[in-house]
Amino acid sequence: MKYISTRGDAPALNFEDVVLTGLATDGGLYVPESLPTFTPEQIASWKGLSYSDLAFKIIAPFVDGEIPDADLKAIIDKSYKKFRHPAIAPLVQTGHNEWILELFQGPTLAFKDFALQFLGNTFDYILKKRDQKVVVMGATSGDTGSAAIEGCRDCDNIDIFILHPNKRVSDVQRKQMTTVINKNVHNIALEANFDDCQNMVKASFNDQSFLPEGRQLAAVNSINWARIMAQIVYYFYAGLALGAPSNKVSFSVPTGNFGDIFAGYLAKQMGLPIDQLVIATNSNDILHRCISDNDHTKKPLLHSLSPSMDIMVSSNFERMLFELYDRNGGAIKQLMDDFKSGVMTLEQGPLAKAQALFSSYKLDDQEMLDVISDVFNKTEYLLDPHTAIGVQAARKTRRSQDVPMVCLATAHPAKFPEAIQKAGQSEEPALPNHMSDLFDREEQYDVLDNDIQAVQAFIAGNISA
Repeated sequence: MKYISTRGDAPALNFEDVVLTGLATDGGLYVPESLPTFTPEQIASWKGLSYSDLAFKIIAPFVDGEIPDADLKAIIDKSYKKFRHPAIAPLVQTGHNEWILELFQGPTLAFKDFALQFLGNTFDYILKKRDQKVVVMGATSGDTGSAAIEGCRDCDNIDIFILHPNKRVSDVQRKQMTTVINKNVHNIALEANFDDCQNMVKASFNDQSFLPEGRQLAAVNSINWARIMAQIVYYFYAGLALGAPSNKVSFSVPTGNFGDIFAGYLAKQMGLPIDQLVIATNSNDILHRCISDNDHTKKPLLHSLSPSMDIMVSSNFERMLFELYDRNGGAIKQLMDDFKSGVMTLEQGPLAKAQALFSSYKLDDQEMLDVISDVFNKTEYLLDPHTAIGVQAARKTRRSQDVPMVCLATAHPAKFPEAIQKAGQSEEPALPNHMSDLFDREEQYDVLDNDIQAVQAFIAGNISA
C-alpha cells in the first residue's frame, strides 16, 4: 500500500513513513493510492467481533504487512485497554431508530482517543524500531490536545508541543492538557484562534529548519493519515450492531475539521451500506455553506459554546475535494491557492457529487441549548453541545425513519459545564472517577504571542537531548 499527496507533487510513501511525515512536501495531505474494499459477505462475517478484533480487520489492509500482524494486533489491543466501557463504542437509543454512538469512553472523554491512543502506540513502535526521535507539534480546538498528550506522554522518543487558543477552550479541556507534568510534554496557549494555531503548525511542517539536526516534526492533527484510518472502524462497528450489511445505516457527524466525517465517507466507499452522511456544524458553518450554497468564503471565526468546532479552515476537506475532483492534484493545488485569498468555488460536477454524498445543517448556540434541554427532558440523556448539534442536524435532514440514524457523540458533557448549565441543568455534570480530582491538579503551560518565530524558538529550546 502506497500513499500519495492530494496535490500530486510529493513522493509516494509507505505506511510507516506516512505516519511519521504528516503533511506532504508539496503542502498536500496523504491518502491511500487505492482503498481496500470489503464484500457484504466479509462484513457479515465480522458480526460479534470485539472492537479491537474488528479494528484489526479494517486497519490491516492499510498497513499491508509493514508491521507484522501479531505486532499490529498488540498495538490495537493496547490502544483500547484504557477505555472505560467494555463495548468501547456503545450505542444508546434516544428516539425512534435514533441512536447515540458514545465515542467519549476513552481516557480523555472525547472521540479523539480512538485515533490518538492508536497513533501514540504506533509512533512508539516505529520509533523504537528505527531508534529515532521526533518532535510532535499539534494544534487543538480543545479535544485533540489532551488526547494526543495522553497517547504520547509515555513515549521516550517523542517531545510533544501542543498549541491551543488561549482562553478559547473550556476549563476542563485546558486542564486535561496542562496538568500532565511530564518532561516531554509542553503546552502553549497561543494568543490567537484555532485557525491561527493550525496555520502555524502547517507552516512549521513546510519549513522545519528551526529544529536541531536529526529531528523532524510528526503530526498528531488529523492531517496524519493514521488518525483518519483509525476512525473508520467505529462506523463499521455501529453499522454491524444495527443490522449492516443487510440493512442500511445513516450517520450524523458534528464536524469542524472534516476528519471524522471523511472517515465515514471512506467507510461507505469500503463497502459499509451508508444511506446518509450528515455534516453538522455550529455558527462557524463554512462546511454547511459550501455543501448547500457553494459558498466556501472565509468569515470571522466566532467563539461558541461548542468550541471544538470553532474552525473556519477545515484541513481534511482537502482530502474530500481530491475525491470530488477525481484525484486531480493540479486542480486541488489551484483550489487551495484560491482559498488562501479567502474565496473558493467548486465546479458544478464536484459540487453535485458532494451534494449527493452529504446532507448538511447548522445550529447557533441557542438552538443547541434548546436541543440539550429537550432531549434531557424527554429521555434524561445528557448531550454535550457538539453532540446536540449532531442530533438536531440529523432530525432536520433525515430522509427515512426506516433507516437507523446514528449521531456521533464526540465528547462527554462534563467537558462543557458552561453550556450544560445554560441549557437549564442546575448542577454541572460530574467528571468520571478517574478525573474527579482534575481541578486540584497542578497546571503547567506557557502563554505565547501569535508569532511563529517565537513559538519555533520555544520549541527548539525545549527539545530533550
